[in-house]
Amino acid sequence: MRKFSTYDLAQISVLACLIIVTGMFKIPTGIPGSEFQLSAPIAVAIAAVFGFKRYFLAGIIASLILFLLGIHSILNVEISLIFRLTVGLIIVLLGTSIPVLVVAGPIGTMVARLGLALTLGTPFLPLLVLAIPGMVITAVSVYPITKILHAINKKVAGDHHVRNVL
Repeated sequence: MRKFSTYDLAQISVLACLIIVTGMFKIPTGIPGSEFQLSAPIAVAIAAVFGFKRYFLAGIIASLILFLLGIHSILNVEISLIFRLTVGLIIVLLGTSIPVLVVAGPIGTMVARLGLALTLGTPFLPLLVLAIPGMVITAVSVYPITKILHAINKKVAGDHHVRNVL
């Protein structure tokens, strides 16, 4: 097993910060209670560009920080982890093609809502209906965000000065 370099640790930390900051932006969708978090397509893009290990570690760090700061409850952490595991497994098993990326986020959201329904003992369908606008936005926005992250990663990873400093 390869050890993490300083560069890897810094990259995972930056990805965790990206997840945290984009999760703070809640975009209203017009339906009360169904605001959209920009972190969903960002998370799918991170999994596609940086791989499952970095994506999952960054997600755990982000959830832990938000929980310790009192911004997230244990239910938020549960939903996040179910989403991350689902998206990560879909991408690991099916690859990073455009159709896979487009459906990974909505499937992750659906499975996370199912987990929430089971935890709370509430009906699944109302939770899913409120998530549909966000699922559509995630599906539409994940490809451009993935392209942007890929271009950034390519420029930074190719820059040996950054790796030498870290």
